[in-house]
Amino acid sequence: MELLDFDTHYHIFNHANGFENLFREAKNYQYFLEKYEKHIHPIAETISWCLMPNHFHVLVRIKTRQEIFDYFQEQERLQEELTRSDEFSSFRDLTFPKFRTLEMFSKEENSSSASKNKSCGFLPNGKVLDEYFLSKQFANFFSSYTQSFNKVYQRRGSLFIKNFKRVKVTNDTYFRNLVIYIHLNPIHHGFTTKELEWSWTSYLDFTKAFSELLCHYFGDLENYKWIHKQKILKFDEYDRIEADINESL
Repeated sequence: MELLDFDTHYHIFNHANGFENLFREAKNYQYFLEKYEKHIHPIAETISWCLMPNHFHVLVRIKTRQEIFDYFQEQERLQEELTRSDEFSSFRDLTFPKFRTLEMFSKEENSSSASKNKSCGFLPNGKVLDEYFLSKQFANFFSSYTQSFNKVYQRRGSLFIKNFKRVKVTNDTYFRNLVIYIHLNPIHHGFTTKELEWSWTSYLDFTKAFSELLCHYFGDLENYKWIHKQKILKFDEYDRIEADINESL
């Protein structure tokens, strides 16, 4: 399985094992997003997403090494402030993922071309922060959600298909089509009939959080809405988008 690269856009998706569902109740969707925020937000910017009963899709930009470095450095700074503050003395046992030797990142970046591609510091257990770490974050995310899901519903075993799918987004046309594809996926699979009726997508969030991308790929808000509606009316074209995605796997 190809490792994820820093500063790269990906279409990432996964499916429940067999005929199972990832989400049985509304609270499962919210819990999934909370776990996603904890494990994936530190390493990726999520641009578009949708959750459906048995699978999900996300369009992400894996962050740069420097962005990840800055994130964990800030978490360490906040942790130190909490520890020093009497006001928050009751939270002294709170822990954040720490990079105790993050300062080594800059040194290693200059040491060799190999280190530029691989190293960005060390985790507390001594493992290098590299491309393996990016994929491990997703693995930890799936594992964490599965463990909680299994405990609540008294089930055993894996919940997700073992290897999550990832496809690099390499051009503007694919990017634009992918945003539409992800937002309309619940309609395509018959979970709803209108894009605004399905709560678990970024259809509305995208327009607020990514105004520059909205203008670049869709022109303006009205055109964004119009294009989505046109795709619904012409699902044969949507099917072609899906075929293009499947061919790239």
